[in-house]
Parts: sequence; C-alpha cells; structure tokens
Amino acid sequence: MEEISAFEEFEKKDNLARRRSLLPIWIKIFTWLFLIGGAVAIGILICGFFLTNINLEIYGIQASHPYTLTGFLISILLIYKGTVAYGLWFEQKWAPQAAIIDGIMGIAICIIMMIIIPFTHSDINFTIRLELIPLYFYLQKMQKIKPIWKNI
Repeated sequence: MEEISAFEEFEKKDNLARRRSLLPIWIKIFTWLFLIGGAVAIGILICGFFLTNINLEIYGIQASHPYTLTGFLISILLIYKGTVAYGLWFEQKWAPQAAIIDGIMGIAICIIMMIIIPFTHSDINFTIRLELIPLYFYLQKMQKIKPIWKNI
C-alpha cells in the first residue's frame, strides 16, 4: 500500500522541472534576504508607534522613523521586494514580471538618488550607488528567465 505524504508538494519530483532551478545561487541568496526584509518591514510598520528611533535605508533613501513619508516609502519598497522574493521562491507564474518591475524600479530610484536629489537638496551629497551593479545583472537575468519560467 502506498503512503501519501502530507508534504508531497515540497518533495522533489523527478519528472518535473523546477522553476526555482532557473535562478542562480546569488539570486536565491537575495531572495531569502528580501523575504526576511519584507517580514521585518511589516513588523516595523506594525510596531512603529513603539519605536522611537530606527534607521531605515534602501537605494540611498534614508529615514529615522517608519511613519514619515520616506520611512513609509522604504517600508513599501521592502514589502514589495519581499513579495517578489516570495513569488520567486514559491515559483509563482507572475514572479519574473514582478522581478523585472522591481529591477527597473530599483535602477530608477538609484539614478534619481545619485543624479537628481544631490542637486535639489543641499544636505544630501553625491554618492555612487553600487546597488546598480547587482540590479543590472538581476534585471538581465530575469528578462532571460521570464519566457522559460512561463513555459514550465
């Protein structure tokens, strides 16, 4: 008699290709980091009334409290990145398109923070955003993966 496992969907099936196997190891590592980051961002928004000083930063946007405009923007970005990471890890059909949007958005924000903001705000200095390097490769990889991902 064959036993049916409660964890059958998590077991590897030899006859089916996994979408997750299309992702390189560095994207898998970032996927886990952003899954955790998205969960922490939700926790920070929930507990924001009890936090007096918390430093938030992504793509050069900085905030010292989650209930400021920039703090809320950072939290929303982290939650979106966490959602994309969830979609990639659990092999959702929409994940590559969301990842492409995430990459384009990240590159755009980095360029704005590098080129436009230092000239409009005197307290923010020009910095080279090194996040552009992995974002570029992430965007290129997700554009290559997208058609294959949809067909699996």
